[in-house]
Amino acid sequence: MQDKIRERKRRRGRSSLTDRTILGPAIAGSFKKLDPRLMARNPVMFVVEVGSVITTIIFTVDLFNGTAGLSGPNNNLFVGQVSLWLWFTVLFANFAEAMAEGRGKAQAAALRKTRSETIARRLVDGREERVASTQLKKGDIVVCEAGDIVPGDGDVIEGIASIDESAITGESAPVIREAGGDRSAVTGGTKVLSDRIVVQITANPGQTFLDRMIGLVESASRRKTPNEIALNLLLAALTIIFMFATVTLQPFAIYAGTSVTITVLIALLVCLIPTTIGGLLSAIGIAGIDRLLQRNVVAMSGRAVEAAGDVDTLLLDKTGTITYGNRQASDFIPAPGIAIGRLIEAAELASLADETPEGKSIVALARRLGSNNVSAGQKDMVFVPFSAGTRMSGVDLDGRSIRKGADDAMGRWSGKQVPAEITESVATIGRSGGTPLVVGENQTILGTIHLKDIVKPGIRERFAELRRMGLRTVMITGDNPLTAAAIAKESGVDDFLAQATPEKKLELIKNEQSAGHMIAMTGDGTNDAPALAQADVAVAMNTGTQAAKEAGNLIDLDSDPTKLIEIVEAGKQMLITRGALTTFSIANDVAKYFAIIPAIFFAAFPELKALNIMRLHSPNSAVLSAVIFNAIIIVILIPLALRGVRYRPVGAATLLRNNLLIYGVGGIIAPFAGIKLIDLLLTAVHLTA
Repeated sequence: MQDKIRERKRRRGRSSLTDRTILGPAIAGSFKKLDPRLMARNPVMFVVEVGSVITTIIFTVDLFNGTAGLSGPNNNLFVGQVSLWLWFTVLFANFAEAMAEGRGKAQAAALRKTRSETIARRLVDGREERVASTQLKKGDIVVCEAGDIVPGDGDVIEGIASIDESAITGESAPVIREAGGDRSAVTGGTKVLSDRIVVQITANPGQTFLDRMIGLVESASRRKTPNEIALNLLLAALTIIFMFATVTLQPFAIYAGTSVTITVLIALLVCLIPTTIGGLLSAIGIAGIDRLLQRNVVAMSGRAVEAAGDVDTLLLDKTGTITYGNRQASDFIPAPGIAIGRLIEAAELASLADETPEGKSIVALARRLGSNNVSAGQKDMVFVPFSAGTRMSGVDLDGRSIRKGADDAMGRWSGKQVPAEITESVATIGRSGGTPLVVGENQTILGTIHLKDIVKPGIRERFAELRRMGLRTVMITGDNPLTAAAIAKESGVDDFLAQATPEKKLELIKNEQSAGHMIAMTGDGTNDAPALAQADVAVAMNTGTQAAKEAGNLIDLDSDPTKLIEIVEAGKQMLITRGALTTFSIANDVAKYFAIIPAIFFAAFPELKALNIMRLHSPNSAVLSAVIFNAIIIVILIPLALRGVRYRPVGAATLLRNNLLIYGVGGIIAPFAGIKLIDLLLTAVHLTA
């Protein structure tokens, strides 16, 4: 676990905002993105670019003509500065997007190193032929032995092998892949460490898992999510509204006996439209995918990340997510008249040869409680392995016949009626969600062992946090309803589905969705594929089958079922970040309005000086200060857009209040302080009239 934590820290450090391998290309990318065909995808910043071009033309014409024909008397320096800062505004917005993309491209570059021209051993009519991996097609059969690189994505159809997947997952520990079951999928670019396997290729060239990962993390194929599209439409609508409002100011100024230059009108428009969120919106979306990638989760679409933020119901497997999955001995309950020490000794002896996790836990618990059985006498022991027929196991030693097993099987073995106290303890353990094992010696029942499916520490508190977020948790298990209810109560989940089958899972998801809920679930088997395909957020385990991976829209390279909770938190963080910066951007416009409007008109209407509450030095100083602040604030907010607003598990009402207080009020106050400070600096260095 510590190695995994260090590896994730290393990845985060590698994609730092100050990483030169990202910073340099991002600066170059900022200029490449000035292409109007690219800028047109972002209406807000496209308007800023058009304004930059117009002011540049005005400045250039006046500079070469040596007149003030376009900019007004003695205004050329002012126009040049406005034009320069408008270009900076566009470049800073492009830089934010390029930085987000650069972190993805750094990940993609690392992934490309794993994709090499591999020679595959393809089977044709029982004969091997060597072909390039790029020639493999879906359905081809290939052979891989120790030392070979797996030539493409596929399923193991014969054999078992140890696979090194560190090139894909970053995890150094090898994994086992075998034919049949839910651990048969292999990924192209991984290495076979032992044995021999036969693999059926499941993806055509260019459509492999690695190809899709590279395309997605580079953001080249990232499509905007529905909420992002809706927000873009809102920003475009606000831009059009402010454009009409700005244009009408000129006739109003002429009527009032004054005039407003084109440069000032453009500056006013740029400052009033939501340039802050317009410049950062794309970066927020790309960074959301990148944050999941840092957690070793590949989002197959931006829609999946956003959907994770909207999820309100989590379907969680009991085994591996809520519990450890290995039943552990937790207590010895002696029968009436039997000493506890005798029961512990017999239970330990009966479990010495039991290599199951349950058997080992019985021995470990016995020794913690003081049992001192030694293995020296094992030469004379005859161990009796567990069988489905007897449903017992045990040992014969020095005339002693010791057995442990199910209560009914032990009753038949003893030939006597099981004591009522033992029957009651068996029922109590079952009701608590545990598994009872009865221990006997020479046809005498000694007592009961309580095997408990251990709930992971802290999981109850985690579910309480999710509940405060408005998330409902549902446990999915194959246990009987009685056991499932006990585990659900101990872990603190809101509901459970017992004796779950693929049909029951699918039906549950459909019922929840018909009630208006957004569902997230994890799965790794072929039998999970229908439910994964139906869920809004479907996290497939990388160790799972190809069918599960194709049905999921997120793939966890670590194959950790508990990561579903982190994925939902990452999705909500992206939505919270987008909402916070949108609030801040719109609030900013209010302050900039008070900076520019009085500056434009107080020459014609002295009464408007009362609105110049910042006491800015001059009209030109006010306009230029607002434009400079408008550009600089984008740079200041880039780290926040890429790292995300800190996520806290609070309710929607609390979240809205905090958002308005911090980013709403802060968005109003910050420009007043910032614009005033810039005005003082401009005045001190005499850059404005």
